[in-house]
Amino acid sequence: MQPPSRISYKRHRFPPEIIAHAVWLYVRFNLTLREVEEMPLERGVDVSNETI
Repeated sequence: MQPPSRISYKRHRFPPEIIAHAVWLYVRFNLTLREVEEMPLERGVDVSNETI
């Protein structure tokens, strides 16, 4: 049995922690992409909803 493969974040603009947090918000709280976009923006991270 092979160990689970790791997700590669190579060539991504944002660190893996920010990407994982945006995905978690989207899935956990059933938010729209625009709502998820606004949350990092409040903390100074400018992410478009297309990026998310």
